[in-house]
Amino acid sequence: MDNNIVIPKHIGIIMDGNGRWAKKRLLPRNMGHKKGAEVFQDITRYCNELGLESVTFYAFSTENWKRPAEEVNGIMSLLKEYLIKAFDYEKENNRVVFLGDKSAFSGELLELMLDIEEKTKDRTGMTLNIALNYGARNEIVHATKNIAQMVKNGEIDIDDINEELFSNNLYTKGQPDPDFILRPSGEKRISNFLLWQIAYSEFVYMDVLWPDFTRKDLDEAIMEFNRRNRRFGGV
Repeated sequence: MDNNIVIPKHIGIIMDGNGRWAKKRLLPRNMGHKKGAEVFQDITRYCNELGLESVTFYAFSTENWKRPAEEVNGIMSLLKEYLIKAFDYEKENNRVVFLGDKSAFSGELLELMLDIEEKTKDRTGMTLNIALNYGARNEIVHATKNIAQMVKNGEIDIDDINEELFSNNLYTKGQPDPDFILRPSGEKRISNFLLWQIAYSEFVYMDVLWPDFTRKDLDEAIMEFNRRNRRFGGV
């Protein structure tokens, strides 16, 4: 990476194209998810090497439960395997945060996620956000309920509600908003991802399926981000 390139503080990545990657190779869809998990692991390490403050991966949405049971079960098994074996959190300095409603997961998976968050909470390196059973509308409703409860309890007044308070009740509290959202696979949708946080994010779309995504592709995405003129509503 060129030394003159500005490295973003936070990138949001919609991992897309696993199923199509497998279909092109006449493989079961879950083989695409397995390959995608390997790419996720490598890109996570590269984001760390580049010096990002945060990276958020959209791994499993609230809508993904509608997929065939066989595929969902395969994803859950892969997730369990990954959390146990595929990434050695003891050797990384990442703080790991799971964004989304964890209550839908099995006791074992929930215990694994909570254990990883607890063990990494004081890490000083990159924050690795993994969005699981995540939906931005659900997140906004969740934050609204939290704030409404605070008002009901007399902890705050209605006039205390502002953008900062709302942001601090989201799953990403304390983190910078994404500088850009990356979506490979050729699709050009947000798909209910970080709707509040992306108010001024740039969008970078790439015609490469996630299992084929490489460090060079991320370099190209960051270079494209550097070509943008971010005015944040100004002239």
